[in-house]
Amino acid sequence: MTFIDDIANFLYVGGDVLWVILGVAVCLWCLIIERLLFFKLNYPSLRTAWINQWEQRSDKQSTHALFIRQAIISTALIDMNRGVAVIKMLIGICPLLGLLGTVTGMINVFDVMAVTGTGNARAMAAGVSSATIPTMAGMVIAIAGLYFSKLIEEWVSDESHHLADLLKYH
Repeated sequence: MTFIDDIANFLYVGGDVLWVILGVAVCLWCLIIERLLFFKLNYPSLRTAWINQWEQRSDKQSTHALFIRQAIISTALIDMNRGVAVIKMLIGICPLLGLLGTVTGMINVFDVMAVTGTGNARAMAAGVSSATIPTMAGMVIAIAGLYFSKLIEEWVSDESHHLADLLKYH
């Protein structure tokens, strides 16, 4: 229970924006895990179906056949890129939400300083410290998300080129 208590304490100290960052992080990781599972579980069978669809064609050199080949590749790209734009958007939102949390936390610190005066530097430092927690959380989530986002983008690029090579038109 101490781990859960530590997380609850961290969320309490970070402020309300930290709950929003937590929600965005959960959505982000669900989308990343879904994409990783898609490439591990679903994509191989889809690729086989697309290759079989192409191989069953007798005509592979006419203009119509090349359009069909391009349609297969485009369908694959759409399936592979599904959710990637949302992942990128959530990664971009995380640091901004963290900055919002820091700004609102600093406003709270200045409100307390206006009421109580500036005599207690230790209390002010603690307030500033807790105000920066959302920025740290947003940055950590964004940096980790960037790694996996780039990994997924590289897989899409590699697999689309590999699929184009497998769909031979001569």
